[in-house]
Amino acid sequence: MSRHLNAQTHAWLKVFAISARHLSFTRAAEELHVTTGAVSQQIKQLEERLGFKLFRRRPRRLELTEEGMRLAAVVDQAYQAVGVEVKRLRSGVMSGIIRLRSVPSFLARWLMPRLPRLQARFPDIELHVTAEDSNISLRDGDFDLAIDLNDGHYPGFSITPLMEEQIFPVCSPALLSGRPALRRPEDLAWYPLLHDITAWRGSHDYAEWEHYLQAIEASHVNVRRGYTFNRNQLTMEAATAGMGVAIARQTLISGELGSGALIAPFPQRVATGMHYGIVHAQGALDDRRVLAVHDWIVEEANRPPGRS
Repeated sequence: MSRHLNAQTHAWLKVFAISARHLSFTRAAEELHVTTGAVSQQIKQLEERLGFKLFRRRPRRLELTEEGMRLAAVVDQAYQAVGVEVKRLRSGVMSGIIRLRSVPSFLARWLMPRLPRLQARFPDIELHVTAEDSNISLRDGDFDLAIDLNDGHYPGFSITPLMEEQIFPVCSPALLSGRPALRRPEDLAWYPLLHDITAWRGSHDYAEWEHYLQAIEASHVNVRRGYTFNRNQLTMEAATAGMGVAIARQTLISGELGSGALIAPFPQRVATGMHYGIVHAQGALDDRRVLAVHDWIVEEANRPPGRS
């Protein structure tokens, strides 16, 4: 192979970097907006160009070879360095007001702890933040970016998916004291229940519990009882206080689980079919300031857990 990489090889390396991150040609193809076959072919051409294999093709999954792991680490560092420098260059010329709307639970528990990083990167951008429930219709013109939890259907708007939500029961360890063991869904009969009545747009008061139990084939358990709250954060605070068993959202509960303030009595985690996403009017990302905040949110959503 020649000493210098040509443009085609650089293009193949980008495809390799994305494939290595996902360990999936299909997901890489989705990110690149090409076919899975095109990704597979480009990886094959890169392997022929380099003279060694990068992936082991297993049934239904990919594995990096030793050479692939070493190359992936170098390529990932290179792309990260380029991305950081581009962001630094952008941040020097960006100022003004960006209107950001978010569902309250996501804003309070996920976004707020991360906002100091946005402020440090773009000190001249002023974020005007509004907390609004997902069941209040989005209206064009009253925000630049909106973070919402829904099925991804927003007529007249564009959406950038962030993460899928999963749900599962949680409670305070203190709640278990003096009660029968909480090992099966049927044991919930001995425990008070807590409900978030604004789980997602159009959901009813007991939707999260009923969705969870149906998914684990325990729909016969009656959960239409207990305290209700109109904010996920209030429901989690009630659970932490030992008031009952609540349904938690995986995206918003890592701190309490990590500290032991809450525990998950059942192992199953269930997808809701709902996704967090950034909603914006068509053409909104043509404004470099809006694009910068948008890309920062996406970057934070993709940040590995525990990485500062």
